[in-house]
Amino acid sequence: MILVKTQRDSLLVPLQSVSGIVEKRHTLPILSNVLLEKKGDRLTFLATDIEIQITTSAEVSAGDGDGAMTVGARKLQDILRSLPDDCEITLALEDKRLQIKAGKSRFNLQTLPDEDFPRMAMSETEPKRIELTQKQFRHLLAQTQFAMALQDVRYYLNGLLLLVDGGELRAVATDGHRLAYAHMTFGENVSVPKQELILPRKTVLELSRLLADSDDPVLIEMTAAQIRFQFGNIVLVSKLIDGKFPDYERVIPPSLKNSVTLSRTTLLQSLNRAAILTNEKFRGVRLILTPGSLKIVAANAEHEEAQEEIETDYSGDAIDVGFNVGYLLDVLNNASSEFVEWGFNDANSSALLTLPGNEFFKYVVMPMRI
Repeated sequence: MILVKTQRDSLLVPLQSVSGIVEKRHTLPILSNVLLEKKGDRLTFLATDIEIQITTSAEVSAGDGDGAMTVGARKLQDILRSLPDDCEITLALEDKRLQIKAGKSRFNLQTLPDEDFPRMAMSETEPKRIELTQKQFRHLLAQTQFAMALQDVRYYLNGLLLLVDGGELRAVATDGHRLAYAHMTFGENVSVPKQELILPRKTVLELSRLLADSDDPVLIEMTAAQIRFQFGNIVLVSKLIDGKFPDYERVIPPSLKNSVTLSRTTLLQSLNRAAILTNEKFRGVRLILTPGSLKIVAANAEHEEAQEEIETDYSGDAIDVGFNVGYLLDVLNNASSEFVEWGFNDANSSALLTLPGNEFFKYVVMPMRI
């Protein structure tokens, strides 16, 4: 039975949208598959890893009838990628196998029954809803996601805090050594009851990959245990991390004695060069700030050393402090402003990096001993 006749990209683009969450090896073999469901001239693609579910669809030329099956997501994607851009693809279901035809190429893939494919149950409670542009939300995630922990035993740090309060949306991420905070306002005369949600790391990374840099809307629906994002023709549903996120407001220094404004590009380039000769394990650099000058010094176990110097208009207290250079590069690479402001009290307390004229972003980083 012929299910679909269509151009390659009509299948490949939606398949790539959902297959990012598919694990290569899974205890349940069917979770390595994608669910294809054909109804009329619409083909729906659904993938899940039990924690996250992504659905999208495409219009296709109608075949002999409707049908559904699950098939290996990676294999189907690799086959479609390898075919010419402008070729016509035929998908047919024959003896529990998916047959893919393109020109003189033929592929037969094993399928598993669609009724065995797990689908995430939607929460019964009435969700809270907010709407903003994809560009706004993507930017909010980009400003904070790099500070999420990776496989930390404090599982709630392996995600990103979203806090909705009235007409404001805040995002916070921390790994215990640094913290990124950003917030934005959405809509006029909008008032949503306060709610704190911790998004899993994988959900955040998938959203960053899928969201467009456009003014098209993204609808966010939130319950106590789930969050649902709808944008374009994609629907992403995710479970939330059940835990108590640290009190980020206590981490952000309330006052700072000294601050210096630096060119973001100049500082980024200097740190990149100095980072070449840091210790591979600890990646520490010394920042020596004196009136009129910032020196960046790096050394490693082979007694190699790098030194950079940047002229400044600084006239405050001298400081000699160490930082993990990766933490500094992360924030500089993800900011888009011309300048950054570094505020500090002394060499033993947290530093605060902000963007001049931008009250919506803060980045706290702990010093390290070198």
